Amino acid sequence: MSFIGNVIASALSSARRQTSNSGHLADNESRALYIELMKRCLMNYIYDDDLDLMRGRNTLNPETGRIKFVSADPANPNRKYNGNIWPSKAHTMIGMPRLNDLHECIVDVLTKNVDGDLIETGVWRGGATIFMRAVLKAYNVTDRIVWVADSFEGLPKADENKHPYDSKLNLHLAEDLAVSLEEVQRNFAKYDLLDEQVRFLKGWFSDTLPNAPIERLAILRLDGDHYESTMDALVNLYPKLSVGGYLIIDDYNLIQGCNRAIHAYREQNNITDEIHELPECGAHWQRTST
Repeated sequence: MSFIGNVIASALSSARRQTSNSGHLADNESRALYIELMKRCLMNYIYDDDLDLMRGRNTLNPETGRIKFVSADPANPNRKYNGNIWPSKAHTMIGMPRLNDLHECIVDVLTKNVDGDLIETGVWRGGATIFMRAVLKAYNVTDRIVWVADSFEGLPKADENKHPYDSKLNLHLAEDLAVSLEEVQRNFAKYDLLDEQVRFLKGWFSDTLPNAPIERLAILRLDGDHYESTMDALVNLYPKLSVGGYLIIDDYNLIQGCNRAIHAYREQNNITDEIHELPECGAHWQRTST
């Protein structure tokens, strides 16, 4: 077990011992301690030594043809909290509001026994999916899978003719967004969460999602940035989302292509479930009908 895994396991074990020995902590309180510690580790609040990769200068890597972001400035705490930076070391960049929202959605489907697995499409260093697996572990859930879908090679180049608003972002050039499958697996292992309940779908969404061996979903979290990546996930996975399950959109109100895909799909499929927007960016809705 890794150092971080030992720290988290020790904290949870200690809380449970207190519960059994003195009754000071209820089971749900010890579970909450574990989950909140996971959030702080994934956000790198334990050492809090992140640099903001989006600030400062950037250089072109001649070998990969991609941009490497460089910064010597500590990340602004408020920007980091809200998920407005690309952190140099944290395992997630989604920020605490979106992490808390994911937490609430997962707990709701577990409490109400909504059928299905959990998936994120576009995982970067794996932080949000690591958190999904951690919540399942905290609730002793052994019959659900966390699906980790990504190219593990960064973003594809946006179609300039179909989606010029996406192509202007040039996210396919961002070297820091290309995190390998092996690195993500190592990150899971650091928390002692790489097991048979975690499965990986490597490749472009248009290739992997149509035939993904997923029967039902309770949580569908989209973080594909671009219009086509978002639409590929919606077309192939939303029909598998159970009633009562959550569609979570990381880039809502942040990237124009993402919003366009969401509203186009909702209109095409007569979806009227209320969209709950988060501060800064991000949103979700709960599916209420088939």
